[in-house]
Amino acid sequence: TAVGFGMDPDLQIDIITELDLVNTTLGVTQVSGLHNASKAFLFQDIEREIHAAPHVSEKLIQLFRNKTEFTFLATLQQKASTSGVILSIRELEHSYFELESSGLRDEIRYHYRFNGKSRTEVFPYRLADGQWHKIAVSLSASHLLLHVDCNRIYERIIDPPETNLTPESNLWLGQRNRKHGFFKGVIQDVKVIFIPNGYITQCPNLNRTCPTCSDFLSLVQGIMDLQELLAKMTAKLNYAETRLSQLEDCHCEKTCQVNGLIYRDKDSWVEDDHCRNCTCKSGVVECRRMSCPPLDCPPDALPVHVESQCCKICKAKCIYGGKVLAEGQRVLTKSCRECRNGVLVKVTETCPPLNCSEKDHVLPENQCCSVCRGHNFCAEGHRCGENSECKNWNTKATCECKNGYLSVQGDSAYCEDIDECAAKMHYCHANTVCVNLPGSYRCDCVMGYVRVDDFSCTEHDECGSGQHNCDENAICTNTVRGHSCTCKPGYVGNGTICRAFCEEGCRYGGTCVAPNKCACPSGFTGSHCEKDIDECAEGIIECHNHSRCVNLPGWYHCECRSGFHDNGSYSLSGESCVDIDECALKTHTCWNDSACVNLAGGFDCLCPSGPSCTGDCPHEGGFKRNGQVWTLREDRCSVCSCKDGRIFCRRTACDCENPSADLFCCPECDTRVTSQCLDQTGHKLYRSGDNWTYSCQQCRCLEGEVDCWPLLCPNLNCEYTAISEGECCPHCVSDPCLADNITYDIRKTCLDGYGITRLSGAVWTMVGSPCTTCKCKNGNVCCSVDLECLNNN
Repeated sequence: TAVGFGMDPDLQIDIITELDLVNTTLGVTQVSGLHNASKAFLFQDIEREIHAAPHVSEKLIQLFRNKTEFTFLATLQQKASTSGVILSIRELEHSYFELESSGLRDEIRYHYRFNGKSRTEVFPYRLADGQWHKIAVSLSASHLLLHVDCNRIYERIIDPPETNLTPESNLWLGQRNRKHGFFKGVIQDVKVIFIPNGYITQCPNLNRTCPTCSDFLSLVQGIMDLQELLAKMTAKLNYAETRLSQLEDCHCEKTCQVNGLIYRDKDSWVEDDHCRNCTCKSGVVECRRMSCPPLDCPPDALPVHVESQCCKICKAKCIYGGKVLAEGQRVLTKSCRECRNGVLVKVTETCPPLNCSEKDHVLPENQCCSVCRGHNFCAEGHRCGENSECKNWNTKATCECKNGYLSVQGDSAYCEDIDECAAKMHYCHANTVCVNLPGSYRCDCVMGYVRVDDFSCTEHDECGSGQHNCDENAICTNTVRGHSCTCKPGYVGNGTICRAFCEEGCRYGGTCVAPNKCACPSGFTGSHCEKDIDECAEGIIECHNHSRCVNLPGWYHCECRSGFHDNGSYSLSGESCVDIDECALKTHTCWNDSACVNLAGGFDCLCPSGPSCTGDCPHEGGFKRNGQVWTLREDRCSVCSCKDGRIFCRRTACDCENPSADLFCCPECDTRVTSQCLDQTGHKLYRSGDNWTYSCQQCRCLEGEVDCWPLLCPNLNCEYTAISEGECCPHCVSDPCLADNITYDIRKTCLDGYGITRLSGAVWTMVGSPCTTCKCKNGNVCCSVDLECLNNN
């Protein structure tokens, strides 16, 4: 907030102070300014690089972020008849804020960006006159004010500029970039401030009388935010009511049938043959091996399994040569001995012959007869329970629990089922019930729901029934909360909207209509729409003979020839160009007794016989004799002549072989290297006097200085206009959603997806599609998809 003539330092940036120009020597010199309260610097006519350091650029980016109101202030003295950029905030060729003063055309130009496109506002004013001036450019949303020397010079409604600068943006003072737009003169008090009506800090006597556009838009936005919050709360309440109604559904009891007997839910019984305890759970029989008490065997005994017993019992152990043997295990000494009741008993065992070489003989653990390597021990009847599997090793066989089972007290021969449901080891999602199964589990759908996959259920099969909003180029998949949409290969988007993807892009407003296939707009061609079609040179367009064809990037128009003007209907083919009747309009130069005769595209002076019919021509309050030739005082480069009452003027013919040729009138004869210009890309060199088109601007090189101004476009007599990407001039459109500039009528409202009434100009996010933004344009709902949002979600 401003206090007196000062203001919050966090709401402004002093450009000269931040750039530390005192320590910059090349091309900049400190001089006396309009006043002595701050430093002033002379920007000389040499190459220089005056731009912000990274930390200053970051500060500027943060200050501009989400701001709709700011003012640029400067005090300057520009060398007469020169052109240059006062300040430029840009990324490569994209200007977010650039103020330029052209002394060649006496214009102030403001360059900015709107919806990713370049915009230029031109203000006819002579700033380059060698005098001191204070300039202030104030932006409030779409409202622009231009003050010069504390006088309001212009007030306009423009497209609201983009203020969210990219991280690569940089600030240049006194130039556009390293090569172009060099300002020549003195600059002082350069600031950007972020308060309403910031020009008051430069001119305190100008008082604020009305709220700014930004003030009004903030109030409107607050109302819109409340509307959106209400819509979201309504949607949440509707969803909660739907979920509550589902809780009224009941769940019926399921029974189990085993060996002809029926057990109720949660009933338990014992299967003696298998040493298991069984329970009925939701119609499924779950059995667990009987829990055996832990054995505390004496030191001279080990736990072993005994035939017809479910649990291990303690049996005396045997010790031979430091090796401990359990009941039934054998050891080979001079003879074969087996441990029985704690005593090694000699047993007679005849070993079978082996069908392998001696080096492949293997002695199994706790056995007396060798076997061949790779012997199948499991085939000998190794005892493993029903929930475990026998696995062969080199000298023995062991039992391992199957998947979904756990060993009983560390003995893998007997394994019990893991209850994944009770242990929370399942992957059943919402709308399902986990049901334990032997060695596994199952996810059953809650009544009234449809299966999506093995772990999820949804209330409706929205994909199969067509109750989805997936794009035709997307794949629909049922999900817990409804369904999901995924774009097919070669397409990008959020699934509800999928757009074809072209790897190299489509230039100049071309549309990617299929994977790596572009549809070019009218006026462009090429695989990526990179080539402009010169409709005039290729004879595609035939303008009416009262007009001539003028090619524009991506377009053309038929311009009326000299002596003709448009009748107001602005026909594309030039048919609306009609003859100017110089005789009736009194714009002819016939004098004395000569009679004016209108001709197609001109007039003639017929001089009947008589002493007063001299053929002289009136000019600037006097007369030029018939046949006289003279140079215009206001334009030394034009030569005029009087012939039979008519004045003819033309540019002076340039003879570049004549060493005395006037280089001001004939810049094309200027061969000095210092008078040449590099184009904006830095790749092409132009001679003084050359003209070219760049980025919808007409540019000219004059004595080493480049000056550019917006291309002139034909007037359009239609309600809505749009500028396609890559084109320079607007064209008529019937759909307001395609219009670039539109005057909003708040009386024409729209209904959004929540049923909320939106004012014209309001913006909101589409229901169920966070990357889709909608806008009300005079009663029409216009929606667009943010591709960057789609790629990040």
